[in-house]
Amino acid sequence: ISINVGGFKKKMRSNTLLRFPETRLGKLLSCHSKESILELCDDYDDTKNEFYFDRNPELFPYVLHFYNTGKLHVMGELCVFSFSQEIEYWGINEFFIDSCCSYSYHGRKMEPDQEKWEEQSDQESTTSSFDEILAFYNDASKFDKQPFGNIRRQLWLALDNPGYSVLSRIFSILSIVVVLGSIVTMCLNSLPDFQIVDSNGNPEEDPRFEIVEHFGIAWFTFELVARFAVAPDFLKFFKHALNLIDLMSILPFYITLIVNLVVESSPTLANLGRVAQVLRLMRIFRILKLARHSTGLRSLGATLKYSYREVGLLLLYLSVGISIFSVVAYTIEKEENEGLATIPACWWWATVSMTTVGYGDVVPGSTAGKLTASACILAGILVVVLPITLIFNKFSHFYRRQKQLESAMRSCDFGDGMKEVPSVNLRDYYAYKVKSLMASLTNM
Repeated sequence: ISINVGGFKKKMRSNTLLRFPETRLGKLLSCHSKESILELCDDYDDTKNEFYFDRNPELFPYVLHFYNTGKLHVMGELCVFSFSQEIEYWGINEFFIDSCCSYSYHGRKMEPDQEKWEEQSDQESTTSSFDEILAFYNDASKFDKQPFGNIRRQLWLALDNPGYSVLSRIFSILSIVVVLGSIVTMCLNSLPDFQIVDSNGNPEEDPRFEIVEHFGIAWFTFELVARFAVAPDFLKFFKHALNLIDLMSILPFYITLIVNLVVESSPTLANLGRVAQVLRLMRIFRILKLARHSTGLRSLGATLKYSYREVGLLLLYLSVGISIFSVVAYTIEKEENEGLATIPACWWWATVSMTTVGYGDVVPGSTAGKLTASACILAGILVVVLPITLIFNKFSHFYRRQKQLESAMRSCDFGDGMKEVPSVNLRDYYAYKVKSLMASLTNM
């Protein structure tokens, strides 16, 4: 008989087809009327005895190979579910898949999301970046209706987008230098060689470091006020995480200043001086200001924000392991080891061991205790490693998205029109939005 599959023609012997009578082509040989034949194929030419099937012609050679050898191989280029539907149409059971392809086929069918992570990640990266680009252009367009809109827009682009222009690069470099200088000053001030004590025995800050600190605070304040003055939307300004970091970097100084003035005017409130000492230590959080100038730090923040499930899973695994091994170690070592005489002390030992830090301040002495410690360390390695791949994949996704967003922002020029329109696949973007809408409706 002659078989025509989507234009691919092949003549096949009846004896070959009769080896598998339960398949679609095998059933054709038992048909005795044209109506029964058309139930199994899409068209039939009785003059040429040709059966036509409107199916994928690229997959049919795999079907031919099955009839000739009795073994089915998987077409790697085709979606695993489309391949499953095709062989189901031809009446071929999945049990005939050869051993060389069986493991890969069933693995792809059971876990399609894991294999297609890169493709989905790229698509989500494009659509998410496109949303942020639209928000960026929406903010930039708000200056058109404001006084001195063009000047404010150029200042806003220079202050909020490092690398946008020469001015923004210079401003970014100065900000990084001031942040690093402030951190170095705080570290040097803790050294005994630079500590100064007044007549009452109270520690004082070195005047040279105090000058650097005041200059840094002045710069950070100017930076925050300037960004607020040229912001397109004042109400949404402090909803941005980076602007909150800028605010938190200068608040400890002004709160400390107010506390010191209150303490000097009212000696009965001397305990507030301890609050000032704590607030001084909060200056170390200024290092987070570098996130405004670093793509990697912003991507890390987004990864931690959207990986709370994986982080929660990691903490849960660690909690279970610590609870189990601490009780086992307490039961074995409580009579012979003073360092492991209580369960809270064993919690500390299990935490240090499972995270593979290994301070060595408390160690088991008995053979059973050492075996327990070995099991605790090995379990800790496995527990920590399990969620790492998922978190790393998300970091790669957000890093690519952030790079695309920065590239699109730097390519715009609102003075002479856009230099280059951001590239995005609108079909994929539309499909992504419709999929999100349908998921929301389904949940409702």
